[in-house]
Amino acid sequence: MGAKVRNGILESCEARIIGFRNQAIITVKGDGDPRRRRFSIAHELGHWQHHRGRSSVCRASEIGSVSQGGAGIERQADNYAADLLMPAYLFRPLAAAHRRPSFEAIDALAAAFSTSRLATAQRFIDHSPWPCMIVCHGQNGRRWFRRNGGIPDHWFPRDDLDPESDAMDVLYGKIDRSRPTIIGADAWFDRRGADRVELTEECVKGFGNDVLALLTLKDQMLD
Repeated sequence: MGAKVRNGILESCEARIIGFRNQAIITVKGDGDPRRRRFSIAHELGHWQHHRGRSSVCRASEIGSVSQGGAGIERQADNYAADLLMPAYLFRPLAAAHRRPSFEAIDALAAAFSTSRLATAQRFIDHSPWPCMIVCHGQNGRRWFRRNGGIPDHWFPRDDLDPESDAMDVLYGKIDRSRPTIIGADAWFDRRGADRVELTEECVKGFGNDVLALLTLKDQMLD
């Protein structure tokens, strides 16, 4: 694609691309997780493919963690990277081979495609046959979420964390991850009838000090 990649020391961003005509240089942080660097490079190639002529400096919070309602060009670059590194025709059958959504399944897929847990989790949500979603929380509240078509739009996650959720213990460092646990949906959704629905919750440490919660609902109980 006419883009050269180099490692560099970047203070305020995860990666950047500078180009002219048909040539470009992608600079990516030389330290850290190589799988995350790989996704960052693919993300910048997405900018080169779709947003040529614009300058692009991408912070860590903008690569691989854009919610479904996120910024347009960053979401487009993320989608390009996901399509490039985890092609749907390969990813979908491997995801469906797991008997239920779990971070164990996501980590196995991440190893197979050499991608980060976060990028793989988002791809998993998009192509999972189960009604599930990822919710990311920081200590100041919900940061973003991503759901698939199995969960209706009006099932919107709460801004705060319920004390009964294991996500609280993961967020504040009491544990690194939780086991899949059945919990009332009203711990995550503030809507009428949520107290009559149960979901499976599993939580792990995310990027920085965030917590990622994988929520799987019973589709026959949604309205």
